[in-house]
Amino acid sequence: MKYAPHTEREVKKMLEDIGVSSIEELFSDIPYDLRAKFFDIPQGKSELEVLNYFKTLALKNYTGLTHFLGAGFYDHYIPAAVDYLTSRGEFSTPYTPYQPECSQGILQSAYEYQTLMCELTDMEVSNASLYDGGTALFEAVMMALRINGRNKVIMDSGINLIYRTMLYTYTSNLSIKILETPSYFGQCNRSEIIPEIDEDTSCIILQNPNFFGFIDDYTDIVEEAHKKGALVIELVYPISLSLIKTPGEMGVDIAVGEGQSLGIPLSFGGPYLGFMTTKEKFLRKMPGRIVGETVDKKGRRGFVLTLQAREQHIRRERATSNICTNSWLCALRACIYISLLGKEGLKNLAQVNLDKAEFTKKILSEIPGVRVERNIPSFNEFPVILPRSADEVVSKMVDKGFSAGFPLGRYYKGMDNYLLVAVTEKRTKEEIVKYKESMEQILLWT
Repeated sequence: MKYAPHTEREVKKMLEDIGVSSIEELFSDIPYDLRAKFFDIPQGKSELEVLNYFKTLALKNYTGLTHFLGAGFYDHYIPAAVDYLTSRGEFSTPYTPYQPECSQGILQSAYEYQTLMCELTDMEVSNASLYDGGTALFEAVMMALRINGRNKVIMDSGINLIYRTMLYTYTSNLSIKILETPSYFGQCNRSEIIPEIDEDTSCIILQNPNFFGFIDDYTDIVEEAHKKGALVIELVYPISLSLIKTPGEMGVDIAVGEGQSLGIPLSFGGPYLGFMTTKEKFLRKMPGRIVGETVDKKGRRGFVLTLQAREQHIRRERATSNICTNSWLCALRACIYISLLGKEGLKNLAQVNLDKAEFTKKILSEIPGVRVERNIPSFNEFPVILPRSADEVVSKMVDKGFSAGFPLGRYYKGMDNYLLVAVTEKRTKEEIVKYKESMEQILLWT
């Protein structure tokens, strides 16, 4: 079965018109070893054969493992309505809402998303989304630098290493001084951070819950930062915000994070969703698109792109940001997901995650030689200290049907025996008990 639209006769005529005898001759100026191998394309297949081929490939993605792995991306349940509604042509086919008069539905849903993110983070304004959590963090740092004109950034090492690496990469050619402060037993180290806040400090970056899953209240750091004119950026896990103290309650200036847990499936790293909320006084320094509500000349309610400076495309280094689009379909999924659960549903979801994680902590602590930190509060993720290498245990747990967690030694020196375990609402009591029993067998009998 051929997929090229041209017949052999048409191809022959085109080659004759340009004066070559074959497609190979058309590329004769390119050395053979440098040519793409598209000349060796096998014979075409029927629609049924192609469908079966890709089904076989897709099955390779299914591991059959029960997941206790998080580290920034989480295995939450997604209601069927999220997939159904976002697959409607009205939402899935528009490239981007450049023309408000043609895209009122898209713009209204973006406006609702912004409203929901403000309510979730307890902040005043939101943009219409960014590419992912790491991009959002970088954009927040650049936003802080624009606000106060300083160039020193203090970052806690409890920030996810993926985001830290992205920030270092994006800023490698900029005149920015990044000071990374060590954590203290997995918590933010105030004795390291607060003395470093000075008149050159633009912002402090914190994460809650941090990469180790621990919860903290950063109100004291925020107050110290504001005394020196510095801003505070907080990375947050959105599912936790209906239970723990919000960025707004702490007085944080910019809240960012990864929205994958809001109705977006785990997809080998993306596409995901970066979100950003801030105080209204910083609105004009915020990157990306912002959708606003207005009325037309007949007094009818309508929605428009607000403060989305199209001159960003031509302002080069003077642009607020060079992000001229967003992750809208992912943001729509988040909007629908939050709307489906509602205020009480989100609270119940967060409580179930917390309760299941606490149950998992309890029974893992019963394994001889295993230690779980019970004194520092955490949400649905926590480190477990094993009597042997976490990498070794993770490898053996795969054979028992579990993705057991993230070995912290890959990111932090001296933590080779630490395993980061995540528990979501999808994990049943039976799965958690079996997980504990399997780990116990590996640690005591192998």
